[in-house]
Formats: sequence, structure tokens, C-alpha cells
Amino acid sequence: MNWKKLKNSLLTLFSVKQTERTYKHLAVTAPSGAGKTTIVRHLLSKYDYLDFSTSATNRERREKETEGEDYYFLTTKEFQRKIEEGHFVEWEEVYEGQYYGTLFSEIKSIEELKKSIVFDIDVKGAVSIKESYGSEVLTLFIKPPSYEILKKRLEDRGTESAASLAKRLERVQRELTYENKFDLVLVNDDLDIAFEEAEIIVEKYIKP
Repeated sequence: MNWKKLKNSLLTLFSVKQTERTYKHLAVTAPSGAGKTTIVRHLLSKYDYLDFSTSATNRERREKETEGEDYYFLTTKEFQRKIEEGHFVEWEEVYEGQYYGTLFSEIKSIEELKKSIVFDIDVKGAVSIKESYGSEVLTLFIKPPSYEILKKRLEDRGTESAASLAKRLERVQRELTYENKFDLVLVNDDLDIAFEEAEIIVEKYIKP
């Protein structure tokens, strides 16, 4: 562990927006490929008073995904009906015809367990969660060291077509402009250091 680098990055992190209050819940957001899901999984494995908010989506379930753990998989008709009936705290059409959202019922079930909720959510969803829950939620933006490094990470995955990657990168550029809308910004340059920073944030600010 590069402790000097950790110390310097923490000085930068906590100088972004100082706050001495504590929060009930944590919304972690980032552009695609910045590492937010990896950081969220690390926090959930370390702190038993945190619980994951499972989002709903109408996209196809992937081979290793589990219903109710990775997502609640709905048909497009089911998703649209839940929108009309007001079941979502927030929802968004992230890609054309592909919806994601946070159900009120999911938040209620976690709060009944007396746990703090961790949202792993896109930038617009995080803004909506903050608008709905205000001072109860700390919003954390995971930022890549640079757009160029993030672009290379996504290219190296080799999981999508050139056209699909181009759309994703266009979205990434938009999402990077949201940085100043969130309470804290964590730069994910070194994953071990990012884990340490995220742990410090949880221990400092999140109280169930």
C-alpha cells in the first residue's frame, strides 16, 4: 500500500466538499467503467450494517446474474406499468429501450432491517435519490484518473461492438460533467487505495 499516495488523495477527497454530519444511506455513482460496482461490493463485504439496493431493469438477464440479487428482471410492459403506478423512487432509460430504476419497496424492506442502504446507481439516478432523500443520503462520485484511461479500460474489456462502445463513451463524457452535483468525489486511480478511501468515508459518515 502506498500510504503517502493514500494520504495525499484523502486530503484532496475531503477538501472537495467538507461536511461533518452523518448520513443514513450511501449512493455510489460513476461513469461506466470507473469501478463503482467493485467498490460497492467491497464495502458490502466489509460492513454488515450496509445492505445493497437491488435495482429493477427490463434488460435480459446475463448468464451469471441472479434474480433479486443482481437485479429484479422485469418485462418492458411490467416496468412501464410500475412507472405508471408510481412504484419507482427513480428510473431512467439508460440506453434506448433499456430501463433501470429503484423501487420504493426495496428501500422499505432494507429500512425495516435497520440497515444503511448502498445504492449502486447511474449519475441521473443518484441526483434523483438525493432530491428525494436529501440529507439522509451521502452521494459519492467515483471518478477515473482521466477520460483517456477510462476509454482504454472500456476498450480493453472487448465485450461490445465498436458502435456500442462509441455510444457508451459518448455517455461517459456526459456523465463526467455531473461531478460537482455530488457530496464527495473519489478518484479511482489505484483500486486498493480506492477501497481504503471508501472505507474511511463509510466509517466517517454512514451511521445506520
